[in-house]
Amino acid sequence: MSDVSSRDKKQSWFYTDIVKDHFFNPRNFMHEEVDETQYNAIGKVGSPACGDELRVWMRVDPQTERILDFRWKTFGCGSAIASTSMASVMVTENRGMTLEEARKVKPQDIMARLGGLPERKFHCSVLCDKALRDAINDFYRRSDQFDKIVVEASRIIDPVSKVTDHDIEEAVLEGAHTIELVQQRTKVGIGNPGCLPAVEELIRFYKEKYFG
Repeated sequence: MSDVSSRDKKQSWFYTDIVKDHFFNPRNFMHEEVDETQYNAIGKVGSPACGDELRVWMRVDPQTERILDFRWKTFGCGSAIASTSMASVMVTENRGMTLEEARKVKPQDIMARLGGLPERKFHCSVLCDKALRDAINDFYRRSDQFDKIVVEASRIIDPVSKVTDHDIEEAVLEGAHTIELVQQRTKVGIGNPGCLPAVEELIRFYKEKYFG
């Protein structure tokens, strides 16, 4: 494993050899100019956590709904590159996953194949997971299978600050694991303390979901 320190030198992040390999030798990266007519599923997602933007292009067999090809580009950190590279391998190996199988891929699965990521960088594997699901929805949209589209809706937790459950999820992924830290990032409950029990419940839920 390699040790990388943050700019302020107050914390170190450890990267496995697998992460380093996928960072320096990314699989299925889209090097050339993209010809989108060659793909029938496109996904895009951005993360406010570190400014990453990720685009994926998939070629899916219309009959079997297996992923035959998965290409990607990201303008993000090393963890985002390694996570997406590994995900591209996972969904195309062994003749390719079906879309139903790919939808079940979780950030924890990507991290396990990488041998782990620093907690601060966990959101990078979530970024890849979301881009994959966005591309799957795009395939179903293009093929008029609207009943198979899964919409990830957000609900407002604090009507005063307009903070949603998605905002709280992002805060937890970025390291805010207490109500005080979540409030610092989102201002949830500052003018509406009655919503704080629901916020605390969501913090517990997302901590358990992503960090065990």
